[in-house]
Amino acid sequence: MSDKGVLLDTSFFIRLLDPLDPLHLNAKGYYRYFLENDQVMFLSTIAAGEYCVRGKLDQLPLKQLKILPYNLNHAQKAGELANTVFANKGKLDLLSRTIIPNDTKLFAQAEVENPICRYLSSDTESAKIYHLLRAKSELNFDFLDLSIPHHEAFGLLDL
Repeated sequence: MSDKGVLLDTSFFIRLLDPLDPLHLNAKGYYRYFLENDQVMFLSTIAAGEYCVRGKLDQLPLKQLKILPYNLNHAQKAGELANTVFANKGKLDLLSRTIIPNDTKLFAQAEVENPICRYLSSDTESAKIYHLLRAKSELNFDFLDLSIPHHEAFGLLDL
């Protein structure tokens, strides 16, 4: 899988912009890594809407992000992914959560958009859904866990 782009979820932006968050330094590390390595960072309009519940769009580093609108091809894929998740819901130990609204939509965008090969999040519930779908061979992108520093995720020396 070539290194082309990464879809950043809401939890990434919350941690990047809050210097008191325990994962702030990890978020900064990933952000710096993506910039230095010419990785395209995608912001879904879905994640932007989630962020705006408590924040403002002008707080986001929009000049460094490619905005990804949610379209019909994403909706089709989200429905297919949600069908798999619903069929296997009993196998997941999820907290109370609606599956289709955001996790599945964001995964559909990452799957449909060719330049995206990674999805970065600190959301452990989202990771559970990802791993179920990946096990069913329905996803072709990697899930990066924000709790793991970028240098560990990419096998780099932390100098």
